[in-house]
Amino acid sequence: MSTQTHTVFSLLFLVFITITTAAAAAIRTSHELPTFREAPAFRNGVGCPKTTWVSSSMFKSLNPDSIIHISMTLDSTYLRGSIAGVLSVLQHASCPENIVFHFLASHNRIDLHKTILTTFPYLKFNLYHFDTNLVRGKISSSIRRALDQPLNYARIYLADLLPNSVSRIIYFDSDLIVVDDVEKLWRIDLGNHVLGAPEYCHANFTHYFTENFWLDPNFSKKAFNGRRGAPCYFNTGVMVIDVLRWKQGKYTEKLEVWMKMQKRYRIYELGSLPPFLLVFGGDVKGVEHRWNQHGLGGDNLQGLCRDLHPGPVSLLHWSGKGKPWLRLDSNKPCPLDSLWAPYDLYRHPSSSLFAEII
Repeated sequence: MSTQTHTVFSLLFLVFITITTAAAAAIRTSHELPTFREAPAFRNGVGCPKTTWVSSSMFKSLNPDSIIHISMTLDSTYLRGSIAGVLSVLQHASCPENIVFHFLASHNRIDLHKTILTTFPYLKFNLYHFDTNLVRGKISSSIRRALDQPLNYARIYLADLLPNSVSRIIYFDSDLIVVDDVEKLWRIDLGNHVLGAPEYCHANFTHYFTENFWLDPNFSKKAFNGRRGAPCYFNTGVMVIDVLRWKQGKYTEKLEVWMKMQKRYRIYELGSLPPFLLVFGGDVKGVEHRWNQHGLGGDNLQGLCRDLHPGPVSLLHWSGKGKPWLRLDSNKPCPLDSLWAPYDLYRHPSSSLFAEII
């Protein structure tokens, strides 16, 4: 290579680096949503019941129970995680065309709808507006700012946002991937329970509430008297919910009662989780632990790397401060983040710019 050619190449490379850095900075500081590659189309396997997409909120099926309803939230901060979660569900489902996603968003609904539509052209989904005024004055500060965002409380109002045709739903957080057929989770027998989730009775339940809670016996008496069993910790990032029983039991109102108590007495520190523990603890239909291998994001303060819990795995959940896409982008991934990476459809600005320059 001649000196002149080498100089030209070096200059082009410096220009490319400068443009790439500027573009990445612009994206970080703007309100524009990230862009994603289009996902492949996933088709039903042999033996799946036939369904027809009738309207924006209805399926036509000879067997309505064959439709799987899943809900997730969408926002600019966690959109990359949500997209990966959707892809993982579809990729491992035996009947992906029989899955309907119900997304909740408080802002950028038009742009978010376009993003989902262009990334998953064949996906059956609805996008609902979550009115943040519903939680105005009810949210208390917690140990991590992300836990204080209004959309983190949308799961409390989920049953009220869904169409009447949806009687059961799976709620998923935006920082997980499914590596098994989600129909197995959908088919669990809730019996007469409102909610099903993996329970962790070995966890110290007292740690989820402040001294103010335990020093006043009226709090624990109000919360746990009359429950079917001892209250155990469960993670609200994976829940199977009987929507009809939820509405009949007015569980949104029951959760709001504890949110108001928190504002007055400061009885917990962990965002939207403790109200669920107070309302449902001791009355949850236990689900196999394989359906929520949680805590992969570390704790809520440092987000250090963690290993899987012993046993089989159907779902990996990066609850905690550390998120796999952030650690991968910073070139400081944890070993298990490599399991999330194959589901990442994010289109990096550098790769797009490089393609244009070439």
